[in-house]
Amino acid sequence: MSKVKHIISREYITRVRKKSFIIMTILGPILFAGMMIVPIWLTQLEDSDEKKIVVVEFDHFGRPVPDSLMQFRGVFTEKPLLKFEYHGNLTRMQVEEMAKLPGYFGFLIIKHNVVFSGQNVSVEILAKKQPSLGTELHITRALEEDIKNRKLLTHNVPTRVLQNLHTDVTLVTKKLDKEGFTDQGNQDVKRAVGYISSLMIYMFIFFFGAQVMRGVVEEKTNRIIEVIITSVKPFQLMLGKIVGIGLVGLTQFAAWIVLTIAIVTFAQGFLLQGGLSAEQAQQVPTELFETNDLNREIEQPAADVDVTKVMDMIASINIPKILVMFLFYFLGGYLLYGAMFAAIGSAVDNETDTQQFMLPITIPLIVSIIVMANAISNPSGQVAFWFSMIPFTSPIIMMARSPFDVPQEQIYASMAILIATFILFTWLSGKIYRTGILMYGKKVTFREIIKWMRYK
Repeated sequence: MSKVKHIISREYITRVRKKSFIIMTILGPILFAGMMIVPIWLTQLEDSDEKKIVVVEFDHFGRPVPDSLMQFRGVFTEKPLLKFEYHGNLTRMQVEEMAKLPGYFGFLIIKHNVVFSGQNVSVEILAKKQPSLGTELHITRALEEDIKNRKLLTHNVPTRVLQNLHTDVTLVTKKLDKEGFTDQGNQDVKRAVGYISSLMIYMFIFFFGAQVMRGVVEEKTNRIIEVIITSVKPFQLMLGKIVGIGLVGLTQFAAWIVLTIAIVTFAQGFLLQGGLSAEQAQQVPTELFETNDLNREIEQPAADVDVTKVMDMIASINIPKILVMFLFYFLGGYLLYGAMFAAIGSAVDNETDTQQFMLPITIPLIVSIIVMANAISNPSGQVAFWFSMIPFTSPIIMMARSPFDVPQEQIYASMAILIATFILFTWLSGKIYRTGILMYGKKVTFREIIKWMRYK
């Protein structure tokens, strides 16, 4: 056992001292934080200047409409950085000339026949540069709502009915458990947590499993393995290498979490306090909501967000449980695949030859990513259940289900199957490893590997 500890220590210390490890440990949190902060910052750069859009109208024959006959006056609500003006009696030629002058962001051209031209209509905006997606959505939504109301009015629908026509429906899920029917919290937040955690498991298994394989191939190519194998058993060497690299992965993951939180906290403090005005700070989150197709109906400014509701969304997720499950399935999935990657590395002489053996290992991981979407949308379904039991897919699929109320017996069964499979494949990989680690100059086939498993 002391020899395995020495191997683990050697693998760990050697890798954490590498420049690549230090660079990735620092660069990773910067990239993760950038994915959260940069969109807000870019949106602020986009919308730091006030946009003034002039609305002009033409009749059914393309003639300019005077101010007194404009139908869409006041349809577009203004925002802190988005203003609208309404001008009548402007010809098409005048509009095109004025659109080239400074002072205006663009001219919105609306024809009166859009109201009764069917379900698919178009309007024009003449602008000096491409409008943001948030600006486009703001204009199209306002027009869609106004045209819908005009069509209803032509059928003598009362105004009070129009005012009550739109209804926001929130589906609150309450699931039966031992304590009765309990609120399941915000499902969208849970889906996001499940997606992110399962995707991280997928990336870590692939990344660190490949490191095990490359490490074995490198030592075998340099003939260092011949010296090491004189003092330790092949199985001890394989186990020590897998555990050592796994600890490197956990160290890097912990560092990424701490540094990412620190960078995001600092950046948010700078952007929302030092870099943005109060008006701009409210505008940025609103634009981000508008550009999300999943939130097409959100029109409230950031100042109206209920902080208590946000905290309740977070509280609805059992974070300690998810962290424990993440650590278990990361270690279990990594150890299972790490043993198989080590076996592949021992069977070949160079990294190029590993490609033919990688397919059987990568197929379950790829299938897991495909099934993950089903598991997130229907965590209690049969597909999600069975793939969370299969040990080759359970690390990813069970993490996708983890934010939801998964029965404890299913979690324990999945964990037990994963542990048993890991032990079995570690034993099989050890048999491949002890034979293949000293094999040189021979093209290995699957049939040959199966023979190695049968050796006593």
